[in-house]
This record gives sequence, C-alpha cells and structure tokens, in this order.
Amino acid sequence: MVEVQFAGEPLMLPEGDTLAAALLAAGIDGFRQTPFQGVARAPYCMMGICFDCLLEVDGVSQQSCMVQVRAGMDVRPARQRWEGPYASL
Repeated sequence: MVEVQFAGEPLMLPEGDTLAAALLAAGIDGFRQTPFQGVARAPYCMMGICFDCLLEVDGVSQQSCMVQVRAGMDVRPARQRWEGPYASL
C-alpha cells in the first residue's frame, strides 16, 4: 500500500493496481462531472474507451483505468465545464 492524495486527502491504495480500480475498491465512485450538465460519472469500461474515469493525475487529465497507482500521486476530480452557446440548457 502507498499513500496518494485524492482531492487533497491522504488515501492508502495498493501500488501497481489501476487507479480506477483502486479508487473504486476504496469506496470512491464519483470521479468527474460531465462537461455539459455536470452529471456525476464513474468508471464504466475500465479499458480506456469511454473516458468516464477521467481524473487529473499530477496536474494532467488522464484515464484512471490506464494509470497504475504509485506513491505520492496527486489525484483530483477532472475539472471540465463546457462553455459553448448551449451551456445554460
């Protein structure tokens, strides 16, 4: 087990597991919000296709199902908001 930061809080996760699987096993199921309506999303496909597991890992948006847990990671929910002409719908 290694310590990572998730949304500013320390969390112990198994090193080498995918970040998505480790966070789900730790009881964290809200990874991001959809850019258009802000609906909560969590991992779906777990193989890098759907992007529902998108998180900011050390400041870079990444699919957490494709990233292995390592000590010292700074993980945050993805910050996405669509600001096009239909954003208020």
